[in-house]
Amino acid sequence: MESVLTNRVLDEDTFETSIRPDSIDEYIGQTEVKENLKVFIEAAKMRDETLDHVLLYGPPGLGKTTLAFIIANELGKNIKTASGPSIEKSGDLAAILSTLEPGDVLFIDEIHRMPRFIEEILYPAMEDFTLDIIVGSDGNSRNIKIDLPPFTLVGATTRVGDLSSPLRDRFGIVSKLRYYTVEELQEIIKRTSRVLDVTIDEDASLELAKRSRGTPRIANRLFKRTRDFALVKGNGSIDLEITKHALDKLGVDEMGLDEVDISLLKAIIYKFNGGPVGVDALSASIGEEVSTIEDVYEPYLLQMGFLKRTSRGRMVTKEAYDHLKIDHQEELI
Repeated sequence: MESVLTNRVLDEDTFETSIRPDSIDEYIGQTEVKENLKVFIEAAKMRDETLDHVLLYGPPGLGKTTLAFIIANELGKNIKTASGPSIEKSGDLAAILSTLEPGDVLFIDEIHRMPRFIEEILYPAMEDFTLDIIVGSDGNSRNIKIDLPPFTLVGATTRVGDLSSPLRDRFGIVSKLRYYTVEELQEIIKRTSRVLDVTIDEDASLELAKRSRGTPRIANRLFKRTRDFALVKGNGSIDLEITKHALDKLGVDEMGLDEVDISLLKAIIYKFNGGPVGVDALSASIGEEVSTIEDVYEPYLLQMGFLKRTSRGRMVTKEAYDHLKIDHQEELI
């Protein structure tokens, strides 16, 4: 089941890249994180030093990748990108690190998914800017030590608890990204409309912001789809009427819940009598991966108070029953 609100970044989707801000001042939201990063970057430049390694964590779609590119831009350095799952062998990491120039930024997305033995190779690279690897087979292996230029590692993760303590401790700057307010999302939507030269009125931008789950990536995805409806069903301008029509067609309700969210809540209510239920059983009942439930859907449902976690499993709250207009006393049929 694929959701219009998915936080997965598709390789062929360059939409987010085209509207990405280039500087901290252009970046909307995450005020405390921005202000701190601005100080740390400026201090590193004044001392002519490499910026400490940076760890950004929080739910998907909040701007971790954008911040990594902004850090590189603010430092005036190049950025190299990789993802945790793609670094499978020590040679993969060595190939990435050997291309770095002094002061470069290395961005590793989903850093929590790197194998642990790769983490251990990364420790001296982060601390001493050296790479120690073993090459050759068991009978003919040797250790090679490579000096690396000073660089800044920016790691992004949705699961900071899955990082080992030794890796976490090597990040000098650790920042948590939080869900955005409706006002911040409205400003992001307005900025996107200006960048793409699309007219949107105040009420329409507010409606989109309210249904975007506190997440800029979702706000921009919904804007993109609403723009299509405005072009085909209207005159190209986005007003409140076309926005509500588009969001209704997309199955996004007034609280930002989509088909998968509602299926998840109803599965707990009808199949498991409101809970508690384990995430594995819930995953099997709605046909979604456990990691997708935990990373994409649960954080927002927990934030909104529609779901709660207990030692025995997930449970639906009274607020969820009210929102779905289901009798609290309704029994499993």
